Amino acid sequence: MSRHAAFAVSLVLATGWTALPGTAVAQLPGKVYRIGYIVVASPEEQTHLTKAFEDGMRDAGYEEGRNVVYERRFAHGDPGRLPELAADLVKRAPDVIVTGANPVIGVVKQATSTIPVVMGISRDPVGAGFIASHARPGGNITGLAADPAPEVLGKDLEVFREVLPRAQRVALLWNPVPPSADTYRRVAQNAAGRLGLAMQVVEIRTRDELDAAFEAMVRERADGVWVLPDPLTFTARSQVVALAAKHRLPAVYWQREYVDSGGLISYGANVADHFRRAAWYVDRILKGAKPGDLPVEQAAKFELVINLKTARALGLTVPPSLLLRADDVIQ
Repeated sequence: MSRHAAFAVSLVLATGWTALPGTAVAQLPGKVYRIGYIVVASPEEQTHLTKAFEDGMRDAGYEEGRNVVYERRFAHGDPGRLPELAADLVKRAPDVIVTGANPVIGVVKQATSTIPVVMGISRDPVGAGFIASHARPGGNITGLAADPAPEVLGKDLEVFREVLPRAQRVALLWNPVPPSADTYRRVAQNAAGRLGLAMQVVEIRTRDELDAAFEAMVRERADGVWVLPDPLTFTARSQVVALAAKHRLPAVYWQREYVDSGGLISYGANVADHFRRAAWYVDRILKGAKPGDLPVEQAAKFELVINLKTARALGLTVPPSLLLRADDVIQ
């Protein structure tokens, strides 16, 4: 039961997003654009995000088979496939490439410095070396950043602490591979220190390591788990949520998709809205804008989503004050 608008962005820079244009400027007669689309997930895991982007394109006047064709590439949860997929995509010479999160952006950046790239979602793109600055990205990459600064992640742990005020130890599920991953680990550890929580950092690099990761949390007597935003865990979110339930570990996530899948609580930007907004960038680039001149937009609206059914299954009582602040409560 949503109580607020799904998403807003704060940087009203040169692009000033207030609403996605409903009608595109007329295209050149007979012109058909080729749009690359590359993500870590499988098509099924990414369905709602792919649809959000293509709906945005349709609203901007682009219809598949009429004036746009899509070159879709899915790594099916295996980041190791990304270099090959990106190289193949670049060979197709699309007009624009739309990417998933940091691991994808990093690979595509290595594959091309000339084809315009739109980040459907990113973390700390300046720190990751993708762009020069949010206001003036430079180069061939622009798009959307999911957090104004890595420190926003600390809000996740504050929400976790409201649900578990007596918690003393939290496990951090962390993939050390993507660009800027270490920055986020340090931010997470600082946030835990401020709240007086001990932190157990549990590294994973593949889905196959998830079972062992949760067993390690239980051995170390973690009171709960904090899942950092990462394509690896996002694409394996059903497995992550199932393991948290199996080991009765309350978990806080950054994306609502985990909570929709049965996770306890999330606090973060709406990823589907990011991908829909990516269509605006594609439209601008197709009309002649240079990606390096289009400011990167940052999320300002963050959704708090709570799954009360999961809370009851874990024997937890969610404070009324937190429920009142929630954007969506799943009964």
